[in-house]
Amino acid sequence: MRNRYFLLLDLAALCLSIVAAYTIRFEGVSWWVAGEGWAITMFLLFAIPARIAIFWGLAMYGRIWSLASVAELERILVAVIAAGVCSFIVGAVALPGAGLVASRIPLSVLALDALLSGSAVTLSRIMARLLRRRRERRALNRRRSGSVPVLIVGAGEAGQMVARELLSQNRAGFVPVAFLDDDPRKHGLQIGDLPVLGAATAMPRVALATGVRHVIIAMPSASGSAIRTVLQLARTSGLETRTVPSLHEQITRGTAVAALREVQIEDLLQREVVAGDIAPVRRLIRGQTVLVTGAGGSIGSELCRQLAVFQPAQLVLLGRGENSIFEIEQELRVRFPSVVTTPVILDVRDCAGMRAVMQRFAPAVVFHAAAHKHVPLMEVNVLEAFRNNVVGTQSVVDAAMACGVRHLVLISTDKAVRPTSVMGATKRIAEQTVQLAAQDSGRAYVAVRFGNVLGSRGSVVPTFMRQIRAGGPVLVTHPEMRRYFMTIPESVELVLQACAMGTGGEVYCLDMGEAVPIVNLARDLIQLSGLEPGVDIEVRFTGARPGEKLYEEMFFSAEMAEPTTHPKVLRSKYVGVPEIARSRLQILVDALDGAPDNDWLLEAMRGLVEDFGADPAPAMPTAPIFGSAALRTPVIAT
Repeated sequence: MRNRYFLLLDLAALCLSIVAAYTIRFEGVSWWVAGEGWAITMFLLFAIPARIAIFWGLAMYGRIWSLASVAELERILVAVIAAGVCSFIVGAVALPGAGLVASRIPLSVLALDALLSGSAVTLSRIMARLLRRRRERRALNRRRSGSVPVLIVGAGEAGQMVARELLSQNRAGFVPVAFLDDDPRKHGLQIGDLPVLGAATAMPRVALATGVRHVIIAMPSASGSAIRTVLQLARTSGLETRTVPSLHEQITRGTAVAALREVQIEDLLQREVVAGDIAPVRRLIRGQTVLVTGAGGSIGSELCRQLAVFQPAQLVLLGRGENSIFEIEQELRVRFPSVVTTPVILDVRDCAGMRAVMQRFAPAVVFHAAAHKHVPLMEVNVLEAFRNNVVGTQSVVDAAMACGVRHLVLISTDKAVRPTSVMGATKRIAEQTVQLAAQDSGRAYVAVRFGNVLGSRGSVVPTFMRQIRAGGPVLVTHPEMRRYFMTIPESVELVLQACAMGTGGEVYCLDMGEAVPIVNLARDLIQLSGLEPGVDIEVRFTGARPGEKLYEEMFFSAEMAEPTTHPKVLRSKYVGVPEIARSRLQILVDALDGAPDNDWLLEAMRGLVEDFGADPAPAMPTAPIFGSAALRTPVIAT
């Protein structure tokens, strides 16, 4: 009965509305003299309980009307229409049909009653909302003096939600004053008391007219190029920027839209959001046991978060680093308490241990993300690279084959295509291992090739940011160095889609558009830090390192990439692996017991990977692109 006052108001309104309807219809109280009092009494006796029951059934007394929105307005309309129909049935059909009144109540009276009672019921609830709004506006006016006025770029649902949050809660000390939106149909109109003053290109003019110093980018689904344009306009206008979380952050991490943050490099490089078909993924994962190797790494941990959303029966977190496994397990226990998570500390190279784990948990799906990935480190640790990336993959695949695992996905890399590095060559051999297993078993064992994943451990972005925080210089190996980049959400989307689509032996990759010049990435990071390249932070070139290529490729020329059902996922046609590769790989693995030297191991790997060879390092430019100081030797990234 928390809404008892609305119940009393409704009772009064329903009683008075029929009296008012008769008075209006007969233009006075002559209807009472004409003997209509009995008809009104009968109508009130039967119609009011029925109408109150309708209101109750439609939850008109189970809502907080001071927080009413469009959903509540829809509920009011349904209730009022249903109550009006009920009145017509009672007054025009039920009462005269039962002989309780001499004649039916006039239809005009019933129509007026429905109109008047509906208006009264609606008005009482609107007044509750208006009173709260009035209190909020008074509180907002008191806060304005200490708040920062901001523009919101994007007048869609995200922008409107941000505006409502800022106006009602004063989040982050900001008060919105206007919208900017590229939809010309919104220009000159108001949304939630805030005017839409033009497109984003009008930012300099609007900023000057309104005196704002901050911009909130409320376009969580926008492409990186659109975010880049807005950021450049804000920089030109001398405005500081904030942005709302991406859709991925909102869905997977439960981040609120109004939880504003700084613009990040991921925002500038993200592509148009393409919704994949998650139904096959859900069918594959839901209620199954899923095992992830390298579960504590950047990709493995994010993969675990995404998998937990699909409610597997059990999620086995396997890795050899106890701290990282502990952290992801604790996070998943808090965020997904209904999902059973089991941590396993194990090195994937332990063949007996891997088979024991597979036998114990009997996973339906295995994601193999454990690997060494740093190109320069693996150039001087050839044996370790081979053992972890090749022998480790063979161990996982053999255990999966022996234990009847139906689906297996290997996380590979674009560096496996015509590799010039040890890391790339070992990942190519790992792909062949998975393809041989698919060839033998007919099971859905596939590989997924990643570009450079933004935000992963040891990647270029954290390295550049450390150099920027240290005051520079930011070191780039070569001005023509280009790489494909993908965000962690994109990489996980690719893995899940490949797992659902794979039938056996295919290699999948993401259509990542154009490769990004590393020097442009450095420049963007410097500017996002509020600095200017060549003025505040110097960018210097150091020359390409052993094993590096200027450009990466996603497929071999013979692989014949083809589209899939997902518009951004490509796949190579599986043409099989020659049997000689199997025998050569076995000879190579057997030779590891003798701890072969690096030269012998490299030569043997060239026998397995035909395109594995040295790529001449490009000449280093004679001058840096920004600044001109002498070269120093801090950490280098590509």
